[in-house]
Amino acid sequence: MFLNRQKEIERIQQSLQRKKPQFIVIYGRRRCGKSTLLQQILPHETIYFSADLREAPLQISAFARQVEKIAPGFSKPVYPDWETLFLSLNNTLKERTIVCIDEFPYLVKNSPELPSVLQKIIDNRDHGNFHLILCGSSQQMMYSMVLEKTSPLYGRCDEIIKLKPMAIRYLQEYLSVSSVDAVREFGVWGGVPRYWEVRKQHENLAQAVKNSILDQNGLLSEEPERLFSDELRTAVQAYSILSLIGAGVHRPSEIAARLGKPATQLSRVLGFLVNQGYIKRETPYGEPPKSSKKSLYKMDDPFMNFYFTFLVPNKSRLEFNMVEQVWEEIENKYDRYISSIWEDLCGKAIPFIEIEGKRFNPASRWWGGGLNKKKMEIDLIASSTDQTALLIGEVKWSDKNQTIEVLESLKWKESNIPFAKPEKIIKVLFQKTPASHPDITVLTPDDIVSLADLP
Repeated sequence: MFLNRQKEIERIQQSLQRKKPQFIVIYGRRRCGKSTLLQQILPHETIYFSADLREAPLQISAFARQVEKIAPGFSKPVYPDWETLFLSLNNTLKERTIVCIDEFPYLVKNSPELPSVLQKIIDNRDHGNFHLILCGSSQQMMYSMVLEKTSPLYGRCDEIIKLKPMAIRYLQEYLSVSSVDAVREFGVWGGVPRYWEVRKQHENLAQAVKNSILDQNGLLSEEPERLFSDELRTAVQAYSILSLIGAGVHRPSEIAARLGKPATQLSRVLGFLVNQGYIKRETPYGEPPKSSKKSLYKMDDPFMNFYFTFLVPNKSRLEFNMVEQVWEEIENKYDRYISSIWEDLCGKAIPFIEIEGKRFNPASRWWGGGLNKKKMEIDLIASSTDQTALLIGEVKWSDKNQTIEVLESLKWKESNIPFAKPEKIIKVLFQKTPASHPDITVLTPDDIVSLADLP
């Protein structure tokens, strides 16, 4: 399967058309289609090597055999190290070639000197005969090897492309479903292309979840463990934190207390989970994100959200093959679960939509005490880019048209907002059912799912 990725394709192709040898880095979470992207754009003559965890001498021999396909005889000598191999490769190539190393972090695990070897080659690339593409799924290792100031490769990239999960509109296109059903599907599979392929192998959502996630032998039944094994020496803390967040524990202090650790000991793992896109740090509108003491941690990846909300609490039952019983419980709770997915999609959509002639900054929730001293929550709130208007929105996931009651609710909340607000307040309702009212804008899944740039 290959959908979209046009921006990434254009950047890579433009880079490879330059006269000077290029150094390109492509990274991102596993299953997002990095290898598929490379297969789409790299010419047949490319030296493509997918690394694994074998010892360095075996990897060097395997790499040399890949070169053999375009340079007969290259694999006959025994290369004692990577530097000798790359120097020989550069001398052997008679015309500009592309060298692509996939799963580069695997090579570095057994050959920690490799980044320094490549640094020498890149620093002398005016005399080089190949473009170099490094690709990897271990985001933390790719970052440390390329983007950290202490890395030998720091500051040497011509292109750095982080491949992110895809927008929901492409899931809708791939599965040929309605916008409402796309939201329901997105709540399980998120924006990860490989998960979409798994889903499409099944007749419906229920069958796909039961067979590929809930079943002990399902392809995705142990997916988080596989993802964490690439990134952390121990996945225990990451898994534990996600289990707590999936169970509704969101305050950093409470997460730390449940784990019996000081909050300061969790900052590295929390930062890792945020950087990977698995969770997000949420602060109320108007609060400074870095210093706010009201911050909460929420799931930011739909698949992880589904897994830790529904599968982890039921693992013991699933070990006894109680798949049907667990699925029945999921079905009963699924609309409530999807309402949070829908709210997240709506929040991310706000900067891409023009409402009443205004464009808006990124939206967030707000919670706290209103002017009447009562606790109050606004689902979504965002300032206009020209600072002349404030959007306040409520999100509903129900078949019922709730326009009138939401309008009244937002009027009450508007009168109790405890911070300074502009003269123009724009009220928005996000719901399943289309509706029209002069005092409130109503947006539905058809409006949200169709946005091409929705992250």
